[in-house]
Amino acid sequence: MKNFLVRTLTGVLFAVLVLGSIFLSHWAFFALMGIFALIGLHEFFPLFTHGQKGTLIYYFMGLVTYVLVSLSLISYIDFSNILLIVLGFFLVMVVELFRSGEHSWQGIGATVMGIIYVAVPFGMMNSFFYLKSADIAVPWILLALFVLVWVNDVFAYLAGTTIGRHKLFESISPKKTWEGTLSGIIFTLVFSWLFSLVSDNLSLKEWLVFGLIISIASILGDLVESMLKRNAGVKDSGALLPGHGGVLDRFDAILFATPFVFYYLFLL
Repeated sequence: MKNFLVRTLTGVLFAVLVLGSIFLSHWAFFALMGIFALIGLHEFFPLFTHGQKGTLIYYFMGLVTYVLVSLSLISYIDFSNILLIVLGFFLVMVVELFRSGEHSWQGIGATVMGIIYVAVPFGMMNSFFYLKSADIAVPWILLALFVLVWVNDVFAYLAGTTIGRHKLFESISPKKTWEGTLSGIIFTLVFSWLFSLVSDNLSLKEWLVFGLIISIASILGDLVESMLKRNAGVKDSGALLPGHGGVLDRFDAILFATPFVFYYLFLL
C-alpha cells in the first residue's frame, strides 16, 4: 500500500509538471524535455554498456540532436540542419579512436542508440505543438499523446493486478498480462473518443487510429525497455522518480510511441 501511494503521488506530481509546461508555453516544454532528455541519456548509457559512464561527446551530441530535431520540426531553423547529426556520429567515432580501452565500438553503439532512442523522440515531441494543430492555445495532439499513454498504463496496471491471469510476455516482463493489455487498449480508445468530442484536430476515425497506435506502441515500448533492463541486470533505469524508477522508466512508452504518432500525423 505504501509503495502504491508513493507511486501515485509521484505520478500526479510528474503529470502536473509535464502538463503545466505544455500549458505554460512551448519553450517551457522545450526546456523541460531537454532536461529529461539529458537525464534519459545518462540512464541509457550504463544499460547499454553494462555500467560504463557516458563521455562528454555523448551528452553533447545528445543535446545537440535534441535541439536540432526540435527546432527544425517546428520550422524555427532549416530542416537541412538535421544532417549535422550525421557528422556528429563520425565525430564520435574519431573521439573513440583516441580513447584508451577495449570497448570503443560498444561506446559508439551506445552513443548512436542513445541518440536515436532518447534524444530524437524527445525532440519530435515538440512538433506536436503545431502538427495538425487547429488551436495552438490548446495543443490537443501533444496533450493527447501524454494523456493516452498514461491512460493505457494506468488501466493496464489496474486490470493486470486485479484480474490478470494470462501472461503477455513472461520471459521479458512477468507481471504483464493479456487482460491488462486489452484493458489498456480499450480505455485508450474510449479516451480517444472523448478527445474527438472536444477537439477538431482529427476526425473520430483518425482519433481512434491515433489512440490505437499509441496503445500498441506503448506496450511494445515498455517491453523493449524491460528487455534492455533485463539484459543489463537491473530493475529500474534510475531512481529519480520514487515508485517509478528513472526517466526512461516513466517515458519508455512515450518515447516509443512518438515516432509512430509523428509519421501517422505526417501522412494525414
